[in-house]
Amino acid sequence: MLRYAGLFTWAAVGLWLIIFLIDPQALPLEHGEPLWQLVRWLVVYLLFGIAYWRITRALGDRKPGIWDHTGLLLLTLCAIGVSYFSGTALGSILLMVVAGLLPWILPLRVGVLWLIVGNLAVLPIYIGPLGFPLVMGVLQALGYMGFSSFVFTTALVARRQAQARDEQRRLNAELRATRALLAESVRVNERTRIARELHDLLGHHLTALSLNLEVANHLTSGAAQEHVSQAHTLAKLLLSDVREAVSRIREDDAIDMVATLRPLAEHMPALQVDMHMPEPFLLDDAERAHVLLRCTQEIITNTVRHAQASRLELDYRLADGRVLLSARDDGRGADPGRFGNGLRGMRERLGAYGGSMEIRTAPGEGFALDIVLPLEEAPDQLHAIPGAPGA
Repeated sequence: MLRYAGLFTWAAVGLWLIIFLIDPQALPLEHGEPLWQLVRWLVVYLLFGIAYWRITRALGDRKPGIWDHTGLLLLTLCAIGVSYFSGTALGSILLMVVAGLLPWILPLRVGVLWLIVGNLAVLPIYIGPLGFPLVMGVLQALGYMGFSSFVFTTALVARRQAQARDEQRRLNAELRATRALLAESVRVNERTRIARELHDLLGHHLTALSLNLEVANHLTSGAAQEHVSQAHTLAKLLLSDVREAVSRIREDDAIDMVATLRPLAEHMPALQVDMHMPEPFLLDDAERAHVLLRCTQEIITNTVRHAQASRLELDYRLADGRVLLSARDDGRGADPGRFGNGLRGMRERLGAYGGSMEIRTAPGEGFALDIVLPLEEAPDQLHAIPGAPGA
């Protein structure tokens, strides 16, 4: 809506251009080259519209880049140029349109400074071609600056509301992933309980029944012995079936990490998250599954908040009894010597289970992270012998 409101304002300013095209002599400039003045005015006016159309495409759904900042500078210069080439205050109206973009592209303080400098740059037009006294010219510039400030504040509120919605979507994705892990854990625990009950209760009673039938088989004869023998055979067969059923339940006693991790990549604001996972991707240990989930959450959160990246790749692999996670974004990178509590917390989580984390980054070169999480306790973690390798 803000985009089309700006385009409507730009089109409304163009109505004055049509008027002066009909009567070039009405231009409030020195006489002599009105046609040349109109051509320059037309060029910067059309250039403003094209730049505005390009820069506002999906602006709230992506991270502002160097082209956005360049386009913002071009818009400001074109708006000022409209005033200089037309000898009117029309450029100040276009600067209001620019003010609506400032909060989406620049930090707050830089945006305020940009707004002030842009409006003051039109001051010579009020004093020169328009003929205002200095005081009146300053008041006129401040008046338009006030209008621009109102537009700036409106856009700032809209931007912060959009950021709050993006944060809410990210938190919802984390909640869905945590809920999926909880559901998987409940499913695994229930299957484990059922398997344990089948083994302990039915297995015990069927074993006792089989032993009693075997004794009865030795104590009976004739037709009765034949029936007892068949019952003994059926009891042993049923006991075998129970053991096989318990084994199958135990084999499926694992957490599906694909269903757990996928929700984290959905509906991320201004970030494309590509997850590559093996099929199937199952973990037997709920605690290690939780560690992997939290590490993935922290990686995505850091990328959204700090990296200014548009794409994040997460590659999961299972090899040699370990989970390997490689993460890389195309963001601005970071100083390798300065990491926050989130990364330190990840390292501590992994260290508690014998895992490790390696970071590769530099300013302007993106951020890469390699995680190794063993699926079982290593022998040297259980009993570290002083002086032994790895102790």
